[in-house]
Amino acid sequence: MKDQPRNACLGSKRPYQSASLMRSRISISAKRLGEVALPSFCERCFWLRHRLGNKLPYQIFPGIFSSIDSYTRKVVHRWFDQHGTPPPWLAGLGAIGGYREPPHYSKFNHVEERLGIQIRGSPDAIFIRRDGSHLIADYNTARFTDKQDQLFPMYEAQLNAYALIGERRGLAPVSELALIYMEPFTDEEAAASRRNRRENGFAMEFSAHVLSVTIDPKRLRDLLVRVREICDRAKPPPSRSNCGDCRLVEQLVAIGGRARPNLVPGLQSLERLS
Repeated sequence: MKDQPRNACLGSKRPYQSASLMRSRISISAKRLGEVALPSFCERCFWLRHRLGNKLPYQIFPGIFSSIDSYTRKVVHRWFDQHGTPPPWLAGLGAIGGYREPPHYSKFNHVEERLGIQIRGSPDAIFIRRDGSHLIADYNTARFTDKQDQLFPMYEAQLNAYALIGERRGLAPVSELALIYMEPFTDEEAAASRRNRRENGFAMEFSAHVLSVTIDPKRLRDLLVRVREICDRAKPPPSRSNCGDCRLVEQLVAIGGRARPNLVPGLQSLERLS
């Protein structure tokens, strides 16, 4: 009997028995799926976001980080184009021979039919190893410390989702995953350096740190099953203890009873669902 690939069908060993799972298809981004892996995850908040189409009147992610990640990708790709090798600060990735432009999330997705869940996303980097396999990576603009980032479980699940999609979208085999921390230099020495000064502003230097991420299809399968279970509930699950977002929802609903709800997008829907 032939060995199964590392990212075998997520439902092959633990089929979900409930026929109600097939009622409607859920579409979820790899990053949002990763949130389910966080210790601070709240099922109630997740359920509300699902019912509201992932639109809440709070939770704004600064666009500057996406811009930095996009610029990092351009720098790495241009280095490859000019030198035919990865930049020296990515030596920790091992034997890399080239790269692929990451596809748009509309073309990088996969449906787990047994669960009725579509996973979608777009990784920051897809590298081609010299053995022909692929390494999928994400850039993370943050300080790198010996103590793991509290958000690491989210990044780990996100990258594993990319691995699954990649295997189904022509990147098989996906042999490795990596999280690349791009740590900014913000100390006094960097601030005083003349090379960082410009007539119209200043430059900021970064240092790369490569962190290998384990390919874990079983963990990914468990997260997908949990997503299906939460979304199938007719009523919101209990709140996580001391969940700040749940308190904010309650405050918004209370405000809605005293003010015009249309001043806060999504508030009327929150009142109906809470």
